Amino acid sequence: MKVLLVNPPRFNGIPVIREERCEITERYSVLEPYSLLQIAAELRHRGHLVHLVDLNGFNLPYNRLVSELKRISPEAVIFRFTPTTFDWDMKTAEIAKSIDGEIKTIGICWTLRTMHEIVMANAPHLDIYVRHEYETTTPNVIDTISSATELNSVKGIAYREEKGIGVTHDANSLFNYDSLPLPAYDLLPNLNPYFVTAPAGKPFTIMYTSKGCPFRCSFCTVAGTAWKPRSAEKILEELRFLKEKYKIRTVSFFDETFTLDRKRVEKICKNLIEENLDIQWYCNTRAHLVDRDLLFLMRRAGCTGISYGIESGSQKILDYCDKSLKVEQGKNAINWTKEAGIKTFCSFILGLPGEDWSTINETFKFVNETLPTSAQFNVAVPYPGTRLFEQVKKEYPRDFDFRLLYQDDAIVGTESLSPADLNRARKMAYKILYFNPNWWISNIRHVMRNPKDLQLALVYALKIADNYLIHGMKHAH
Repeated sequence: MKVLLVNPPRFNGIPVIREERCEITERYSVLEPYSLLQIAAELRHRGHLVHLVDLNGFNLPYNRLVSELKRISPEAVIFRFTPTTFDWDMKTAEIAKSIDGEIKTIGICWTLRTMHEIVMANAPHLDIYVRHEYETTTPNVIDTISSATELNSVKGIAYREEKGIGVTHDANSLFNYDSLPLPAYDLLPNLNPYFVTAPAGKPFTIMYTSKGCPFRCSFCTVAGTAWKPRSAEKILEELRFLKEKYKIRTVSFFDETFTLDRKRVEKICKNLIEENLDIQWYCNTRAHLVDRDLLFLMRRAGCTGISYGIESGSQKILDYCDKSLKVEQGKNAINWTKEAGIKTFCSFILGLPGEDWSTINETFKFVNETLPTSAQFNVAVPYPGTRLFEQVKKEYPRDFDFRLLYQDDAIVGTESLSPADLNRARKMAYKILYFNPNWWISNIRHVMRNPKDLQLALVYALKIADNYLIHGMKHAH
């Protein structure tokens, strides 16, 4: 079957991240559509003819999609969408149907997986919504269409049928991640457009070494999902391929919790050191899953940045949201990471249940004491499928427009704080960190010890000024 995978264009000129753990607009990062590359590789493995166009990455308009549809004449179009760019992304399906009404349109979005009826009602040109385990479910959909089998046999989807909207049970979450072929990087013209935060260390790519997270944070869309790791051998195979084929310099491991399996991390690091692949890499993890020894090993293996989900400097808030983290553990992780010579990127959430000015001030104090290299301050968002969403529904019994689910503009407050208070607190948080002279001194010292980071530091300083003074921290983290 002939299939076209599409990463829709940028939203009002702003790049969009359309990946499972991160479905947002992001002014200063351009990521390759890794999940679409995974799907493409599996489809080819199953014998389908696959094409891909990354309109977002290469900053191309929808007119290019029209040209590709006419040139390729696909039987199915697959694309990802996000809540805040929903209507814009759905133009992909609308355009496909306008070219050929027989094209099957297939959309993928994790965040809205529990709202499949609302999604289908708001997307008249969408035939099938893949809401669960895109890596295996999407190829199963294509196989089913190709063989003219009933769609109700495919788990993890919602779809149009004569009597309305059909929905199937969730797909199997325990598939073998190692069984997937390497992503179909060859479907991209090159990796030139892609970077995160600042265009230093290119060529750059993201990469998943695992999926899922067993922890149960009340605000997180992937909380409590089955953790599916790739083996160290498969990870190294992909890294070697990227180095040989694309001369890759920087990789961002896009997992939720990279260091969940310490032995796996140690094996990856020791092999990177032994093989001297000369790749710098970033990862995301939890503050209580690192220690000095592991961090120094990671640094020797090329790790130059770690993102920690700290969320709050208040133990009360951390306990309320089931973060399973102590404030002191967050402080230790940041300090140890700095000692190892690794940059620290920390995310915080303002407006979780129980938040008031006293707990916000505890977070401000935490930031001033730890001075992470960079910080992302978000407002709490009641994403569908999370326990936070259920809590908010009880307190605010009204329907939410899912298009407003964005982390830089509060749509709900707490008992003590209004949405306007939280938006104000968010701007205050950025000012407290970035206008702190000690933060500048700390980062200047880091650059003096690591001259290779000079370009990144200069670009990041300009980003801060641009974000804060011009854009008011909209679509930027």
